[in-house]
Amino acid sequence: MEPVAPAIFEIGFVLLLAVAAGWAARRVGLPAVLGYLATGLVVSPFTPGYVASRHELDVLANVGVVLLLFEVGIEIDPLRLGRERGRLVLIAPLQTLLTAGLATLAALRVGLRPVGAVLAGLSIAMSSSVVVVNITRSRRRTTDRATEEVLLGWSVLQDLVGVAAALALIVLTGLQPRSGEIAILLVVSYIAIVLGSAYAVPRILRLLHSEHDLFLIVSVGSGLVLAGLGSFVFGVPLALAAFIAGLAITESPESAEARRRLLPFRDVFAVLFFVAIGALLDPRSLPAALPWLGFLVGLVVLTKVLVVYGLARLARLPERHWQVAVGLGQIGEFSFVLSALGMSAGIITPSFFTGILSAVVVTIAASTVLVRALFPKVAAASVGAAAST
Repeated sequence: MEPVAPAIFEIGFVLLLAVAAGWAARRVGLPAVLGYLATGLVVSPFTPGYVASRHELDVLANVGVVLLLFEVGIEIDPLRLGRERGRLVLIAPLQTLLTAGLATLAALRVGLRPVGAVLAGLSIAMSSSVVVVNITRSRRRTTDRATEEVLLGWSVLQDLVGVAAALALIVLTGLQPRSGEIAILLVVSYIAIVLGSAYAVPRILRLLHSEHDLFLIVSVGSGLVLAGLGSFVFGVPLALAAFIAGLAITESPESAEARRRLLPFRDVFAVLFFVAIGALLDPRSLPAALPWLGFLVGLVVLTKVLVVYGLARLARLPERHWQVAVGLGQIGEFSFVLSALGMSAGIITPSFFTGILSAVVVTIAASTVLVRALFPKVAAASVGAAAST
């Protein structure tokens, strides 16, 4: 039992460091996510001082990203989005594909291989669901209710379209060990299993609704099993499989309850996920990655922020167009997933991977700070008026 105690201590110690760093980040007006990323950098093997075990962090980060994206999948209700979001259902997918296409062309121009360029384009096209949720729920938020609804709806539609495109890319290009007709057959088989789970899991949850412990265990266990099955047996990347698994129960009345009970656990593992990302950053490789960082941040501004703003104005959405554009102007969870996939396949260089990780940090910080600075007085009044009704 002796080897277990240091691992347990290490997990607890890293969590407490992350809490302190997240609290400090919020005190200076930055998102807590940046504190978690900084914690990862502090405990990484690339910086002096305490070094956390990569094995424990990697395992918990994988569980964290599974629960994180499983919960995001639960939150997405395509039918409800179609009924309630109106023009957003058209322009958000259009933005995702347009941004991905423009960023891909730019990546090809600077020398990335075609598959790597497409992965980079998809990474730029999707925003961070965690950051968008924090923007709309922060006590310091300056967004009004209409802007918050558009931000959340746009973000989940980005995830839906981007994951579908990434899955198609993986199947068609053989990024996983299996490719061609076998890969297509395996993905179709996995989707069939997910659809079967969409029938069975909500019924099990309904039976266990009053059994709080069993309800939670089934919610977590079904997400982990479906994600692990998709990755291990059917060749679907773990994070994408988790997202698809979350969609399995999204249409059921039990989905909201499952999401509510998963949130505290999701938040703990999400912290470790961002810590693990920070631990991958090697400061010694930053000089070589700086050109990529500048390139990627430029792509976020030109192919995403400006495109979102233009489409929001064109569609005459009832919200602050610049605030929506800046609120979506970051890259997050899926960029890490896709770039790590490209790195493992040898189609993305280590310097580009470092550039992606650095761009995650820079764009999250810039987006979160600027989205509050756009309309502080007007939005504060709007929020106060909404609270008084």
